[in-house]
Amino acid sequence: MSTYPDAPGHRNVETSIAAADALAPKLGRLQRMAEGAIRDAGAHGLTADELAARLDMDRWSIQPRTSELKRKGLIRDSGQRRPNCTGKLAIVWIAA
Repeated sequence: MSTYPDAPGHRNVETSIAAADALAPKLGRLQRMAEGAIRDAGAHGLTADELAARLDMDRWSIQPRTSELKRKGLIRDSGQRRPNCTGKLAIVWIAA
């Protein structure tokens, strides 16, 4: 059995475990899509909101992939910040 970041994380509650189990078969594809989009953005990078928009996906489905990719060493915090949909500053991710 895989562990985070090669398997979706959960909060050890029934609903969270069920959501992680449902996502598991798609995780590799979603991580590859996210990494590719961030890599394609170059030095400009992408926030989680920008990444979701670029992939035409829900932010809640794609944002956790940034934590997984960071843990794997495939992306990193650029040091840049841009406003997200709430107006708060968000990390801009770039390829490692």
